[in-house]
Amino acid sequence: MAIVNSKVFAIIGLLLITVSAMLIAIYWQPYSNKTPTPATSPTSTLQPNIQTPIIEPTATLPQTIPPSLLPSPLRSATPTNNPIITPIRSPTPTKTSPIFMPSQAPILPRPTTEPTPITLYPGEVLEYQGQKLSSIGSFYENSIMGVQNIDANAYKLNVFGLVDRETELSYYQIISDYQSFQKVVTIYCVDGWDATILWEGVLIKDLIQTAGANIEANTVIFHSSDGYTTSMPLEYLLDNDIIMAYKMNDIVIPPERGFPFQLVAESKYGYKWAKWIIGIELTNDPSYLGYWESRGYPNDANLP
Repeated sequence: MAIVNSKVFAIIGLLLITVSAMLIAIYWQPYSNKTPTPATSPTSTLQPNIQTPIIEPTATLPQTIPPSLLPSPLRSATPTNNPIITPIRSPTPTKTSPIFMPSQAPILPRPTTEPTPITLYPGEVLEYQGQKLSSIGSFYENSIMGVQNIDANAYKLNVFGLVDRETELSYYQIISDYQSFQKVVTIYCVDGWDATILWEGVLIKDLIQTAGANIEANTVIFHSSDGYTTSMPLEYLLDNDIIMAYKMNDIVIPPERGFPFQLVAESKYGYKWAKWIIGIELTNDPSYLGYWESRGYPNDANLP
């Protein structure tokens, strides 16, 4: 009986061992394929074998951005070779000028519309000694106070300042008592337009001679009926036979162009061509600044 019991217990033990082995095998199998993680230590020189995938480009990237893809403010006629696009600040107002514009100078008032078509003034000529002339109607209106309407019968020109005798001349005295001269001169405005006109008038030097220039005088200031002023060196006026015109293109200057008199400041920009002249002042202050000059325009106003 004892022998039978021993065999039974042996068989049961073998069964338990077998079952245990099977359970262990079943339990362990999911982990048998895992790669063991290597232990790391502060002194380990092993690095994980991780490779960053390399993406091969399928096309060559352009070195510049095509101008057509740029916003319109950044486009240029010629594409740049610089692949770096630098942000551009908002543009500041340019001191533009079609011809020149100093940094502090304001832009002269421009007309809202161009006179199109140009209406010829009755009697004006458009050619003189084979030279083509601009029409009076091709001028822009850019006065500071609008058109001045001056009564010829009440008009007086004052010549004063550093003179031997202050002189007052009527409109009819000027056009009848002084020798008249004709010149074809082109006026150039800083706004970019120009007009070639046949001017007729009297010499500034003759008017000054009537009053007698003081030896200290070196500058002449022209005063207009709207408060406009501009100055010129006395020497320039005398040496260049500068005229004060009362006709343009063979007709009397109309009010919108400066009746009764406009200065023909040849070789100077248009803001020196004073209109509606009522005063000629002689001074010894060459630094005097007129209306636009005091707002930043060059005092000499020389054409290039």
